[in-house]
Amino acid sequence: MPKKILIVDDEPFNLDLLEQELMDYDYILERAVDGVDALAKTESFAPDLILLDYMMPKMSGLQVIKQLRQSDKHKGIPVILLTAKATREDKIAGLDAGADDYVTKPFDSFELLARVRAMLRIKDLHDQLEEWNRSLAAKVKQQVDELERMNRLKRYLSPQIAETILAEEENLFKTHRREITIVFLDLRGFTAFSDNAEPEEVMDFLRDYHAEMGRLVFKFEGTLERFMGDGIVVIFNDPIRCENHVQKAIEMSVEMRDRVKQLRVAWLKKGFDLDLGVGLAAGYTTLGTVGFEGRMDYGTVGNLPNLAARLCAEAKGGQILTDQKTMSKVEDRFDAEMLPELQLKGISRPVIAYNIVGAK
Repeated sequence: MPKKILIVDDEPFNLDLLEQELMDYDYILERAVDGVDALAKTESFAPDLILLDYMMPKMSGLQVIKQLRQSDKHKGIPVILLTAKATREDKIAGLDAGADDYVTKPFDSFELLARVRAMLRIKDLHDQLEEWNRSLAAKVKQQVDELERMNRLKRYLSPQIAETILAEEENLFKTHRREITIVFLDLRGFTAFSDNAEPEEVMDFLRDYHAEMGRLVFKFEGTLERFMGDGIVVIFNDPIRCENHVQKAIEMSVEMRDRVKQLRVAWLKKGFDLDLGVGLAAGYTTLGTVGFEGRMDYGTVGNLPNLAARLCAEAKGGQILTDQKTMSKVEDRFDAEMLPELQLKGISRPVIAYNIVGAK
């Protein structure tokens, strides 16, 4: 693309002479007859180089340069100062004002052209650097925005969901069907505790309890679907697939039960008689997002979460209940006690349930 050069001089003869020197080259030329005209043409013409006379009416070349250097838009345009004033002090004044080079009148044609080419190369490098800086700034902003978004998501979602949202946002929100293990956890005695404790005390307790349980959810690669007061819902094998999801869900539940047993020592000293009940079930279910544009949750609907929730409601403190179908998948790895059939709300048939004791 041809380079654009603005020639500034108050003498028509000098303008003609400069145009004659440059017209045989692939340059687009524009004239300005004084300093005020030069600033206006710089705005409208957007030159790649300015050949600027030192002494002009209305505004001197030094004044023009100073205004250009104060403009973020134009401060990168190289300026060659043209003048018959060739004293050492004049050159220093011009360079201090912001001129990039200096050519004395009468000028040598070869020297002028060499300096023009050199300044245009510098302008190319400057433009390239500006483009790199813009590109780098855009990439940095994009990464910072992504990190900020990730941090915001991780405040409310599990790392698996947060990372999947960023990497595969469109696919994540599609409704789909998959085999999962879903775990419901609930504290026995929490209602009585919350009725008698101060609200601030309840919130502090839940914050610490959620932190303890959340750490174990992530340790076993579960997806923390949601908190419901003292209740917690965890999904395995979605949205991130994991092998042996039933086994991992049970291992997490056992470790949670053991951790709560340790925490109960301190709770009882404070008068908090709380214990953990767990219900879990594995099978195929439908997953996706529910809600509306301003507030959406990710989770599952159907019989499977209902079964796990009802088993959790039946579990006594310290029990981990599951159904026969789920237990059959891991019976070689875990010991369990078979319980009498349960008639669960919302479940049409009696459920054969097992209380998982621990690993074999």
